[in-house]
Amino acid sequence: MLYPLKFKAIYKEKIWGGTKINTVLGKDFSPLSSCGESWEISGIEHESNKVMNGFLKGNTLNELLNVYMGDLVGEKVFDVYGDKFPLLIKFIDAKDNLSVQVHPDDSLAKKSDIENGKTEMWYVLDAEDHARIQIGFNTPMTKQKLEKHIHAGNLEDVLHYIETIAGDVFYIPAGKVHAIGKGVLLAEIQQSSDITYRLYDYNRKDSTGNLRPLHLQEAYQAIDYDNNEQEVLRSIPECNKTLTLVRSPFFITNVMLFDKKVEKIYADMDTFVIYICLEGHARIQYAEGEECISKGECLLMPAIIEDAVFIPDGTCKLLEVYLP
Repeated sequence: MLYPLKFKAIYKEKIWGGTKINTVLGKDFSPLSSCGESWEISGIEHESNKVMNGFLKGNTLNELLNVYMGDLVGEKVFDVYGDKFPLLIKFIDAKDNLSVQVHPDDSLAKKSDIENGKTEMWYVLDAEDHARIQIGFNTPMTKQKLEKHIHAGNLEDVLHYIETIAGDVFYIPAGKVHAIGKGVLLAEIQQSSDITYRLYDYNRKDSTGNLRPLHLQEAYQAIDYDNNEQEVLRSIPECNKTLTLVRSPFFITNVMLFDKKVEKIYADMDTFVIYICLEGHARIQYAEGEECISKGECLLMPAIIEDAVFIPDGTCKLLEVYLP
């Protein structure tokens, strides 16, 4: 019988990474000296997390999906995605600015023999004073105008920046130009894809002294020039209620803030549910047993589980993610 699953994180050293995945989230990414990304739940080929609890410990998410299929992800989800887990869950720590980038949508990705595009969302966990998120442009943009700014070396003059604080939510559909600024720690929920096209990287050099590659022609093609919405959702959840943050074709994300018992009914959802613990600690009781979740941890609730009860130790805050 399937049960709530925890996975061993996959840590990624990045040129812009820091130490907050350890100091704020309590995760041990040694022997890396710094960590830009912690892949918490991934089914990407050769990057599939291993289970770290229960009798399935040591098996990868992809191995489980091949065996349990719809029992794990939901029958309708399996009908659509087959043996490809549809989401990738990360923590990202930006000690320095990330590159200005864009991701293709599904249609463009398939033309390039890439399985799917990348729509994502961010939930800001921690932000230093005056930390910024870049999203969209500060003026109407065309491919021709964008090329001129890039060749003139003044792209930053036309980018739209928002000072960010903990609790901010950003929805980044495929085709939206964006960047995480230095001093930001966030949770990222995205389509299962690792495709990124860089437009600008501050003339930054890699560990071998070479400029990191840009992907200008691919980016020009991927950008949705008609979508210049730049909104940020300042989420203020009400205690003991579930607030929907993002509802997209690829995932729905809610935030739960609770200080008393919460019952969740999954019987009619026909999808897995992922929980990302932002604050506190809770026990999770289900028909066959009990699991727990603490700050910095993620948990996958298989679709076959029909209900669960969350019992907080004090106040707990979770992101709740599932497919529409």
